[in-house]
Amino acid sequence: MRHVCSSSFAAMKTVVQQLRLDAGLDRVKVSQAAVDLKQVCLQNGQHDPLLTGVSSSTNPFRPQKVCSFL
Repeated sequence: MRHVCSSSFAAMKTVVQQLRLDAGLDRVKVSQAAVDLKQVCLQNGQHDPLLTGVSSSTNPFRPQKVCSFL
């Protein structure tokens, strides 16, 4: 019985330590985070190949041309 009590106490101590760490973190409001994320997306969007596409000459995944001799 004593072992169960000490392991439970250790688990609770770990939980309390984690809660103290979480309470000390600086928080950002969701509205501010959304504004910041939008700004980053607008600033870096012209470099994103998912938004701008990839030219066929620089695309490493383009289908290879087949060479055939007649």
